[in-house]
Amino acid sequence: MQKKLLIPVIITLLICTGCTKDDGKTLYLFNWTYYTPETVISQFEQEFGVKVKVDNFASNEEMFAKLKAGATGYDIIFPSQDYVSIMIKENMLAEIDASKIPNLSYISPAVLEKATYDPTMTYSVPYYMGAAGIAVNKTKVSSYDKSWNIFARTDLKGRMCMMDDMREVIGDALAYLGYSVNSLNDAELAAAKQLILEQWKPNLVKFDAEGFGKSFADGDFWVVQGYAEVVFGEVPEQDWDTVDFFIPEEGGPMYIDSMCVLKNAKHYDLAMEFINFIHRPEIYAQFLDEFHFPPSVNTGAAQYMTTTPLYSTEAMAPCEIKDDVAEGLVKYDTLWQEIRFTN
Repeated sequence: MQKKLLIPVIITLLICTGCTKDDGKTLYLFNWTYYTPETVISQFEQEFGVKVKVDNFASNEEMFAKLKAGATGYDIIFPSQDYVSIMIKENMLAEIDASKIPNLSYISPAVLEKATYDPTMTYSVPYYMGAAGIAVNKTKVSSYDKSWNIFARTDLKGRMCMMDDMREVIGDALAYLGYSVNSLNDAELAAAKQLILEQWKPNLVKFDAEGFGKSFADGDFWVVQGYAEVVFGEVPEQDWDTVDFFIPEEGGPMYIDSMCVLKNAKHYDLAMEFINFIHRPEIYAQFLDEFHFPPSVNTGAAQYMTTTPLYSTEAMAPCEIKDDVAEGLVKYDTLWQEIRFTN
């Protein structure tokens, strides 16, 4: 990097896009890419006479690093469960004022039961609960078990892909072996590593967290691990009946993305209004319809949905939330490096 570019880069890190002027009527969101329907944003702006500005991130790590580097101006962020836990410990989040969000009554008790990091919604309000699964091209693969061990099939070698995500892949192996996806037991982790290296990886083209949907749609891959919305987002809708997406019977890792308000948020009351608005059942149904998600979080939204979800809430029953494993993450990282770079 040239030195003359250093100061502008630092400034970019310290402020959010469009946050330099505060008129008191603009809400600033920091959300995952393609996770905020424009129609919902527009309705909120019109109803409350405000503007909403959205910046995007591609990973929890990216979001967290930007905030720790000094980014300011954001009101609501959308971290996953492990990073909610981390940010609570880091004292980065403001408490939620439940009295300003009557629609919290629609949050599923089943979701809160899994949200052990913040079951009383003191610092976070669930936005969506989901899980990765497996997509199979039924025109190429006619018979298969709905199990993670499909990746052990040598007859599909060179036509399969798993995500480049250590908690997902190692978590899949742990779940298949009957262990917790949050295990820190050395013997269990060693068994998961052995399964991946000896039975799964030899049949994979690669680990890929970004292009697996497109490669599946193009016919290069016949079996992929990933998120349903990514796969179906690439496959033309008229061909959706050729795809079988399932969450394996052994369960596996799952996630809860939440809406959190930063401790230094300048528009706290407007943030409370937005969270309440999102969980208005007829509004939340529009979010679900946009991505063909199941109504896993909001108990009142199903009656307003106009699309069929790509998978069911019930399919996630055997899944387990990925917890913040704190210092134990080093174990996963070490294992993942060995898996990724062992021929």
